[in-house]
Amino acid sequence: MGEQRKRYNEEFKKETVKYLQEQTKSMEDMALELDISAKTLHAWKAKYREFKNEPIANMERVRELEQLLKEKEQVLQERERRIADVEEELSIVKKAVHIFSKPKN
Repeated sequence: MGEQRKRYNEEFKKETVKYLQEQTKSMEDMALELDISAKTLHAWKAKYREFKNEPIANMERVRELEQLLKEKEQVLQERERRIADVEEELSIVKKAVHIFSKPKN
């Protein structure tokens, strides 16, 4: 029949996540090393992650932060473009109001 699933207790999962956070290896490398699927490790990490255990120079965390920074920069650029468009529209409206508010001779 099918292969019997391995069962891990909560303490093992927490310690594994702590170990993962202390490493600079990729999740896939860690999955091979621990003989636990990467999907399972990701699920455990999502559930038991404690940021205080992560080194500052964790490459995965650096990549996440770089991606977040790029997204925020894109949002900021889009907002700056919208502000410039609104300022241009306001300038046009002001000129129109000035032109049409002059008394006709």
